[in-house]
Amino acid sequence: MAKEVKTIGVLTSGGDAPGMNAAVRAVVRTALGHGMRVIGIQRGFNGLLNGETYEMNLRSVSEIIHRGGTILYTARCLEFKTEEGQRKGADMCQKLGIDALVVIGGDGSFRGAKALANLGIPCIGIPGTIDNDIACSEYTIGYDTAMNTAVEMVDKLRDTTQSHDRCSVVEVMGRNAGYIALNVGIATGAIATLIPERPYDLERDILERMQFTQKTGKKHFIVIVAEGAGHAQDLANEIQARTGIDSRATVLGHVQRGGSPTLRDRVTASRMGYQAVILLEKGIFNRVVAESADKIVDYDINVALSMHKSIDTTLLDVAETISI
Repeated sequence: MAKEVKTIGVLTSGGDAPGMNAAVRAVVRTALGHGMRVIGIQRGFNGLLNGETYEMNLRSVSEIIHRGGTILYTARCLEFKTEEGQRKGADMCQKLGIDALVVIGGDGSFRGAKALANLGIPCIGIPGTIDNDIACSEYTIGYDTAMNTAVEMVDKLRDTTQSHDRCSVVEVMGRNAGYIALNVGIATGAIATLIPERPYDLERDILERMQFTQKTGKKHFIVIVAEGAGHAQDLANEIQARTGIDSRATVLGHVQRGGSPTLRDRVTASRMGYQAVILLEKGIFNRVVAESADKIVDYDINVALSMHKSIDTTLLDVAETISI
């Protein structure tokens, strides 16, 4: 019989994502509403190892649903990747009286949760990453906000790009995943979108498309590149050298992580945070909460980490067909 969970620990780990605060808020208020205590752990697994914790109440999460970042802070923790660090983390949970842990973060965070689960600490993972690269979930907290932020920035760049008949090469986040780039490329009418999942040919995928559209009267261009597919400055230099078109690079960088979360991120985070606590209350441990067909589901953490996610090739066809 699963042990009764009376005290839940909650932490945010890895890169911050808009909507993490909404998830923390949902975890805290759902747990308190079901008679549980909540221990907030600051700075992710690093804070767990160092005992950076405090007890949370209803007012601990007031006025945070609209805020980006994470009130619990986040940090990388190399020590926690070691067996010794993981054992120390499990010991700290027991020392702090934490019966179960809710981990909000990405794939690396879930691997940390899996390690604790193997050491007897029940865990629930909530996918929070702007890259939308958690295989078991169709959607991850922060993705919508990051895309909308990128679109807003590219729209502003378009004004000066059009005024000067330039080519703007815009680098967006996505080291191993092209979800942000692909959707932003479609939304902004980019002449070309480069993603890690598909190798590109400069001549075929950019230069020839630019030349074709020039013949139809187009005089300014936007190229979107995921950071894992290439570097904006190198591409801009090459495009200008090969075409003579004034080309400028813009790296959006960490601005994509910030800002007030969109409605979708607030609602999804709230649903996932609520479900994480309900699972623990039912004695269902070591799961990852996910979204599938607009429903909140959950998977065994080992299964979740073994799953794979592929880019929607239809979106690639859409981008290549209409962005000319």
